[in-house]
Amino acid sequence: MSKCLCAAVTGLVLCLAGFAADNKTAQAKEESLPPERFAEIHSPLLRSNKAAAGELTDRVARSLPAGAQTVAAPKPANLIDRHIFGKMARDGVEPAALSPDAEFLRRVTLDLTGRIPSSAEVTDFVASTDAAKRDKAIDKLLESDAFVDKWAYFFMDLFRANGKMGRGMNLFHYWMRENLAVDRPYDEVARDIIASAAKSNHVVAASSLIAREHVQGKPQPDDGKDLGMVQQTDTHDELTVLYAKTFLGINLSCISCHDGQKHLEKVNVYLTGKTRKQFFRMASFLGNSRYLMYWEDGKPQSGEFLIDDGASGYDTKGASMIRVGRFGGSNSPAFLLTGDTPRPGVEPRMELGRMITANPQFARATANMFWWRMMGQGIVEPYDEFDLARQDPNNVPAGWELQPSHPGLLNDLAADFRKSNYSVKHLLRTICRSNAYQLSARYEGEWKDKYTRYFARKLVRMLTAEELHDAITLATGRPGSFKLGDRQVQMSMQLSGPSGGGDLKYFMQTFGQSNRNNPPRFQTGSPLQPLLLMQSPVVGDRVLAAKDSTVQRLLDSYKDDAKVVDEMFLGTLSRPPSKSEREVALSALARNRVEGAQNLQWALINLTEFFFNY
Repeated sequence: MSKCLCAAVTGLVLCLAGFAADNKTAQAKEESLPPERFAEIHSPLLRSNKAAAGELTDRVARSLPAGAQTVAAPKPANLIDRHIFGKMARDGVEPAALSPDAEFLRRVTLDLTGRIPSSAEVTDFVASTDAAKRDKAIDKLLESDAFVDKWAYFFMDLFRANGKMGRGMNLFHYWMRENLAVDRPYDEVARDIIASAAKSNHVVAASSLIAREHVQGKPQPDDGKDLGMVQQTDTHDELTVLYAKTFLGINLSCISCHDGQKHLEKVNVYLTGKTRKQFFRMASFLGNSRYLMYWEDGKPQSGEFLIDDGASGYDTKGASMIRVGRFGGSNSPAFLLTGDTPRPGVEPRMELGRMITANPQFARATANMFWWRMMGQGIVEPYDEFDLARQDPNNVPAGWELQPSHPGLLNDLAADFRKSNYSVKHLLRTICRSNAYQLSARYEGEWKDKYTRYFARKLVRMLTAEELHDAITLATGRPGSFKLGDRQVQMSMQLSGPSGGGDLKYFMQTFGQSNRNNPPRFQTGSPLQPLLLMQSPVVGDRVLAAKDSTVQRLLDSYKDDAKVVDEMFLGTLSRPPSKSEREVALSALARNRVEGAQNLQWALINLTEFFFNY
């Protein structure tokens, strides 16, 4: 590998080595823990390092090449900007300049589709003089197949869709793709999941999420109708926790085992006032549900379940395989947030879906989740750990701080989401069209940690493992080969879940591919990642001038080495090379055209800016 080109990636190892996170997981404990020890163990679940995203951005931005910046200060473009720039103006915080066109296109293409733009797309976009070109690019991306691919995969991660669904996993993926393609109202999707019933989840897609959450009971049935194969009440609890966390942004895990009082005082004020009996009543909306695992020829049918509402109610004294023993209490359903009970004659699960999606917290939690994904940090952090007692700036509990950075923005964004009939595309379009989203990651003045919560600059994030793989595929012109049902696909994000083995599997896992045991989180770095980029065949085999790769096609298409260099920069980093970069690259090609081009492609993939979205 050329020494000059290797020098371009030296900072990569140093950059990421400092981002390694302490990923120690707190062990679950029983209620007998002293309150101080309980708070110590649980508090990391509900605490966010608010400066971390800003610190990471500051470090990555210093490694980026100088870029032409918009001189004019950003002006409010929509409801988001009125809140974001209004708060900065009141508090004397200067925002970054707007991002240059090429950076904006790369950013929004990655955020909306999980892919990088082609060299032609970058060239055409930068050359365009259309004042509305950014809005038009956003609209085009939202209507693309790649948008459906990216966000279907996101939802599969969010709902932790895995082999517990059996063949229903691919069906659930197909269903989510169809929902996204037609922009189906998200509240309808949520209600379908919560109230789904089926003779087989391999036939009704929404039921596969319920099947995924089942808690295994007996190892084998006493007879073919034995409900003991699934621990029924524990499954009610798991689904209740999932629905609250995913659709309301509230973590009920703690009160599913014990009262909040004397446990959560240092963690979540709202949940401190909630009891396990109240959790029982919330879970009782699911008490009529039955989960019957199919059993044929002396063995269970992988991931196939019958789900109906033929049970007699939630058992508040039932044994548990995963929680502290239940102790009794009312099993009359009552919605935790309001105390509302089901209307007479209506199936309780349908009522739970109605109550969850009609509550303002559903729209707030959803808006915050997508904001977190697009902006690098939630208005409420973590995005799925709301403390409902700390949302009102006029009523903050003593000794606590307001949880949302911009409470007015969160409320207005949620209201706009509801007004759009819960359109995910509308929500994403609103975020992307804001000047707050389009700010540069670079910051000309002195950056202070406190500016992070103002969203005073673009907060960078690492690409997901799937995004990184697909970016390497697009940059090198060497697609992957994956099986989705009976189809061959080229992008990892077209799949319903993780696939592949050997070097590819190790590569993806090292870059944080979800195991679908936990909801998605932005990845932090580790020293293994830059080493793997430099050594893995996933990169090394693709940068060779062979098998119709980008390197081979460019060398065959252009006699002018400068054109080869320019096209490779545009197709990999979405920008042209600087003067000094072009000189180094041309020198490498002049010594050995094939080897120099291969080395250049390798070096560009190993640059920090390639695997961060900025």
